[in-house]
Amino acid sequence: MTGGSVDGARLDHLVVAARTLDEGRAWLEGRLGVTMQPGGEHPQFGTHNALLSLGEGAYLEVIAVNPAAPAPPRPRWFGLDTPEMQQRLAAGPALIHWVAAVPDLPPAPDVLELSRGDFRWKLTVPADGSLPAGGVQPSQIVWETPPPVTRLPDSGIRLLHLRLGTPQPDALRELLTRLNFAGEVEVYEAPQPELSAQLQTERGPVLL
Repeated sequence: MTGGSVDGARLDHLVVAARTLDEGRAWLEGRLGVTMQPGGEHPQFGTHNALLSLGEGAYLEVIAVNPAAPAPPRPRWFGLDTPEMQQRLAAGPALIHWVAAVPDLPPAPDVLELSRGDFRWKLTVPADGSLPAGGVQPSQIVWETPPPVTRLPDSGIRLLHLRLGTPQPDALRELLTRLNFAGEVEVYEAPQPELSAQLQTERGPVLL
């Protein structure tokens, strides 16, 4: 994966969702042959996560609703509250989204100031909590502290390729061009939004 320029966007992290954090961790650890690292809680959205370095400033996140947290005052991010997502995750954890790091995010209704522990960041989150373009359009993030990947041990896992299928491929390509995105991303036409990531592991390539 190539890195973004100082004035452009780059991959920050991939988002895998699961019904429970334990289920998501076990699924990824079984497929990738490595141990996920502890993440933490997101008090604004009632979720928690675990993390895995992908090298080159990127990481993988598995996220789930935190049953011990109070319900948030707004819909949870990544569509986690929707019946569609809950039905999807009933079949097992899934890669649902990706996040691009950008140089700046001007104030806007969908730009939120968020935190987890001593991490601070800005992120685009639709008011209804939906996945942008069904998950293929990246959320945009600006880290105000060093990002989590700076504290993660190198897992040896690397992203080889990210594929994004959408009924509107030209619109997605135009967005990535406007963001000056640098990375190994393939955009193609598909009847419904879909995304997949090929990861290199010690066992060989693994497709999520």
